Amino acid sequence: MNPLPHIGDVVCAIIERDGAFLVTQRSAGRTLALKWEFPGGKVEEGESYPEALQRELQEELGVEVALTRPLTPVFHAYRDFSLRLVPFLCTLRSGEPVLHEHRALAWITPEMIPAYDFPEADLPVLDEYRALRAASDR
Repeated sequence: MNPLPHIGDVVCAIIERDGAFLVTQRSAGRTLALKWEFPGGKVEEGESYPEALQRELQEELGVEVALTRPLTPVFHAYRDFSLRLVPFLCTLRSGEPVLHEHRALAWITPEMIPAYDFPEADLPVLDEYRALRAASDR
């Protein structure tokens, strides 16, 4: 039996602005089609996580971010592949998000999360993010 293909480390950005954060919707015909996710992508050989995140966000949305803090990485195995998701809290440094690869984008608040269909790997990140926001609101 072949082991599950591991696609490697995938960085993602929780870009915050005015009490909301950015999510993007995957295009039809792609893996995890139409799911909502944090923008980001695969780390290439020789790249640091921050370098990979900046490159991916420039390619996907045409923006540059300031990294605020890392969140807890998540290993997840889907039916066809596994990955390690490495999330970062961020703010926009320059640019306004423009869709280059995704179907849609939305600025949502933590209360709006249940209305969006996220990939399973994102769920622990969303839980950690909600807990951070709830703690900072106290």
